[in-house]
Amino acid sequence: MKNKKLKIKLPAFNLQEILIVLVIIGILLLLALPNLMPLISKAKSIEAQTQLKYIYNSQTSYRYQYSKYSNDLSAIDFMPPKTVKENGTANYEYEVIQATNNDFKVRATAVTDFDGDGVFNIWEIDQNGNPQQTVKD
Repeated sequence: MKNKKLKIKLPAFNLQEILIVLVIIGILLLLALPNLMPLISKAKSIEAQTQLKYIYNSQTSYRYQYSKYSNDLSAIDFMPPKTVKENGTANYEYEVIQATNNDFKVRATAVTDFDGDGVFNIWEIDQNGNPQQTVKD
């Protein structure tokens, strides 16, 4: 007696069907991406707002101690996080624009252009403690 091998055919997708599905997904992503860019930009700007509020609190504490605001971020114990240009995760660079006895202004400038239009997002905070977006990306 000869052994007969049973051939079982399993249902599966072929290469053409898989490629068509991938093309359809790609087209849907291209359609959805422009609508998501403002949300991505807004989410990244939360980093600047959070860091600026921390700087405001640190500047306020420094003023209570020394009766003036600091020109140096390291003097208020603020270590800027590494930016994406420095292989870090931060999207903003921080700098003190002005600091006197009665007022200060700190600026957060985006290091990358979030939506590719050539405009970099800028946020500022002053002695009043409200982050303001001065340049919208």
